[in-house]
Amino acid sequence: MQTPGRGADLYALLGVEPGATAEVITSAFRARVRELRPDTRVDAATAERFGEVRAAYEILRDPLRRAAYDRTYGHAHGRTNGRRPATPSVRPVRRYVAVLGPARPEPPLRAGPVRWEPGR
Repeated sequence: MQTPGRGADLYALLGVEPGATAEVITSAFRARVRELRPDTRVDAATAERFGEVRAAYEILRDPLRRAAYDRTYGHAHGRTNGRRPATPSVRPVRRYVAVLGPARPEPPLRAGPVRWEPGR
């Protein structure tokens, strides 16, 4: 996942106000995706812009990451206090898949009725 540039306003990337609800943020993200259409527009600038919009959405849709971003950049309640924001301390989520050894083969399936026979 690509991260927005330093000092980038994630709310401006999505075109929403800092006090926007999760539904408004999701709606704005979907509208931006329709504009950028990564499956049909293949130039590098569009791909980079799509990556920034996606990274902004990933941060703003999660309440904890959004709160950390707001604290860092001063967007709490839509105020910036006239200061230049610092670099956010929000890290992108990393997902790992662990494969622990070879997969075991499935036992063969048995079709038909099962007959119990007395012990031989």
